[in-house]
Amino acid sequence: MLRGKYFRNSLALILVISSIPGLIVGGVIYGIAGGWLEQALLQLHKSQIVQRASNVDDQFAYMETSLAHWAFDPKFNSNLYETLFYRDFEIARDITKTLNVMQGSTPLAKNVELYLSGPQSTRFHPEYDAVTDKAVEAMYQDIFTHDNMAFWMQLAADPTDLQEQSLALVHKIPGVDTHPFGAVIVRINEDKAANLLTTLTPYNVGETFLMQSGGTMLLTSSKSPDSASFNEILKQEVVSRGGREGSFLFDYNKNMYTVSYGTLQRIGTEWMYVSASPISAITKPVDFVSKLILSASAAALLLALILSWYASRKIYSPVRRLVALLNGHQTITNSAAEHHDEFTLIEKQWVHLSRESNLLQSKLEEQLAHVREGFLLQLIQGFLYSYSEEDLRERMRGYGWEVDGKQFIVMHVQLTGLANLEGRFTQGDEGLITFAAANMVEELSSSRLSQADVINFHDLSLGLLIMLPSEEEYKEALYELSSDIVNGINKILKLQVSIIISKPATAIDQIPSFYEEAKQASGYRNFVSENQIMDLESIDTAKETNEQRYPFALEREIVQAIRTGQQPEAEALITSFLDALLERGAKEMEVQQSMLQLLFSIFHAIRQLGMDPNQLFGTANMYEQFTSLREPDKMLGWFSHKIIRPFVRELEARSDVQLKKVVETAKIYLQQRYMQEISLDTCADYTGMNAVALSKAFKQVTGINFIDYLTELRMDKAKELLRDTEHKINDIAVQVGYQHSYFNRIFKKHTGFTPSQYRDMHRI
Repeated sequence: MLRGKYFRNSLALILVISSIPGLIVGGVIYGIAGGWLEQALLQLHKSQIVQRASNVDDQFAYMETSLAHWAFDPKFNSNLYETLFYRDFEIARDITKTLNVMQGSTPLAKNVELYLSGPQSTRFHPEYDAVTDKAVEAMYQDIFTHDNMAFWMQLAADPTDLQEQSLALVHKIPGVDTHPFGAVIVRINEDKAANLLTTLTPYNVGETFLMQSGGTMLLTSSKSPDSASFNEILKQEVVSRGGREGSFLFDYNKNMYTVSYGTLQRIGTEWMYVSASPISAITKPVDFVSKLILSASAAALLLALILSWYASRKIYSPVRRLVALLNGHQTITNSAAEHHDEFTLIEKQWVHLSRESNLLQSKLEEQLAHVREGFLLQLIQGFLYSYSEEDLRERMRGYGWEVDGKQFIVMHVQLTGLANLEGRFTQGDEGLITFAAANMVEELSSSRLSQADVINFHDLSLGLLIMLPSEEEYKEALYELSSDIVNGINKILKLQVSIIISKPATAIDQIPSFYEEAKQASGYRNFVSENQIMDLESIDTAKETNEQRYPFALEREIVQAIRTGQQPEAEALITSFLDALLERGAKEMEVQQSMLQLLFSIFHAIRQLGMDPNQLFGTANMYEQFTSLREPDKMLGWFSHKIIRPFVRELEARSDVQLKKVVETAKIYLQQRYMQEISLDTCADYTGMNAVALSKAFKQVTGINFIDYLTELRMDKAKELLRDTEHKINDIAVQVGYQHSYFNRIFKKHTGFTPSQYRDMHRI
């Protein structure tokens, strides 16, 4: 009985003591909820708004930076001032595409337009349009009254409605000219801007707006009449308080709001953001909950006192057995033995859980290698950009890396020559080959370095992250390791290896950008099947690219062969085209760009013949397919099987193939004799057709008439001679079939420049 009474008294005391904190907490919350909580919420609101305002500032800063970058684009140069866009439709189309790209890359943009103030005021919106309305022209001319090259201003949302104004970012062009004649204009999408401003309200309700420091309203998160009235009153309150930033409590319509405001520095002006969020709805429930806590604590205390005697009889025996178990011995009475022994079950469960814990620990250690690999893959691909430097270091320490006092170096390993193995590997074995190479690189690097981890990209490329002491000289060791990797892969896999060594990084968050730089530098490797080791710290990729002459003559021959359906000749000429690039020492990036230009010219020729490449080659993105090729043989095979052969089959299936062959024969005749006196009659005699029929067929097939084609052919040859030779202009005129005086006039009419001016523009 003594133990039972003691236990009941102790239990009652514990219950009373347990209830006291609830009473105290309820009283404290009830007493301070009205004052301290409001101030705490105000400070919380202010800190959150400052952080989120930084994000809003970044969005507008990104727009300003992007527009400044585009404004200096070579497309927006001084030549646009005298360009006749209704004639130079290629330039107009290129500008339209550029404006569409600009709009797509700017999240807050509603539209991007270009205005040119020249002999004829012109607007691209994004399509070409001549400005004839004087009011619209005056609106655009107001842009040039500003002194700054880039600035924010209010412009008409739609030139057809000059009354409705919207916020716009303007950058004059050309960006390097002190007398600009045009402007690129980005109009803000007010709906997207409103969504962005709503991020400044940390609760579900509230109002946010941007205004100029003088009080002019720029953007709001809501357009409702109630919101407009509230924003106007709040704006007056903020202006009356003054200052560049601050926070305060604001009572409006029996609701208490926390208000924070600050400034954003923009180009040519200063903005102020104001954010208001209600806290009345929060403090009222707190008052209710605090009272509820007091009531519940009192009720719980009363109930605990009533049930304490009954509960003590039920829980005393298990507690005694638990104490005995923890003390290492057990005292069990006869009456207790008749009942189920719960603590025996607890003991068995404890042992079982211990075994499970050990098993899970061993599995975790087994999976650690995969977890480390996944982390490195995310890190090197830039997916962990949101983590701070300290967070990244802490995670890497947790995975077993030593990162303090280290410098980080990444290596990009690219395997080539798969097409030359002649049956050793087949297409689709890239993952298997990369896996074997990764194992070899891991074994070689672990034998030389204490911390080196391989990342397998499964596409004939690897990444290698190396951690070395900050002051340790690493170049010799890395070159020796690179040589071992090259020799091992050459010997076992019979593949060539290109290795690019990055600059040393002192911070983990620099690793993704350094690796991307190394990966991009692989485009500067020699485009031949040979081993190459490049150190980005020792080379300047900007100086690696020598001037390359694009083989225009071969391009014309290739297009001509394809047009006439000469498959073997076209394939041989493409091989000569690639050989010409390689003989001049072209890098991988230059080869891909030149071959893509050839592919574009072929597509252009196909369209001129009345065929649609999308129907001919299906919905596949042929440019994307080609950019994945990194070996000459694969490029040649791709052109043969994917481009030339499907086109020749389609060309031969068409009923008018004979007519097109006659026209192509005539074009070959012109290309071979353009320097002589040629007429439509002489060309018709050569092809065996009537002159009128040939003229009609020539226009139908090529889209231009006979004399225009001959003139364009002669002008292209003249341009080539002016660029690539030092021949006298009189001699060049004779070589392309013109008298000197007539040659000067027609050349200027065709290009807009005299021959001398054209040569000076393209002289190295």
